[in-house]
Amino acid sequence: MKAAFSDRYDDLYLRKILRDTRTIAMVGASANWNRPSYFAMKYLLDRGYKVIPVNPAAAGQEILGQKVYASLDELPVKVDMVDIFRNSEAAGPITDQAIDHGAKVVWMQLGVVNMEAAERAEKAGLKVVMNRCPKIEHSRLAGTIEWHGIASGVISSKKRAL
Repeated sequence: MKAAFSDRYDDLYLRKILRDTRTIAMVGASANWNRPSYFAMKYLLDRGYKVIPVNPAAAGQEILGQKVYASLDELPVKVDMVDIFRNSEAAGPITDQAIDHGAKVVWMQLGVVNMEAAERAEKAGLKVVMNRCPKIEHSRLAGTIEWHGIASGVISSKKRAL
């Protein structure tokens, strides 16, 4: 029987991942300024991470001054983390590509959970985080999450009642 998914991660585990990561491939990055991936990419770039956007529809263009690649296979450097801004089903093949690429971490964004992919990644020696955002976790662990409107009640993932 498979273990049930838990999105609880020890702060030391998350802190070590964020501290040891230098280069991130953001799969599903968007050039649209009001998309969550754009906000996350900007935040991570502003904190000193090298973020390489991966989006086949925007390959060859730039997002936030960074060249966009069509796939992980095309990246000019090995990345430490693959940040997945795609749905849970797409996270499976992307995780397999991250394993082949030699990434150290697969990070699935809020709402993205793929247990089978996580098991394959962990078996290959990668660290895995699911249903979390590195931008939110970084700011939470740094004690600056209030600066982003997260604790204010202004930003919410829940739909308002009509």
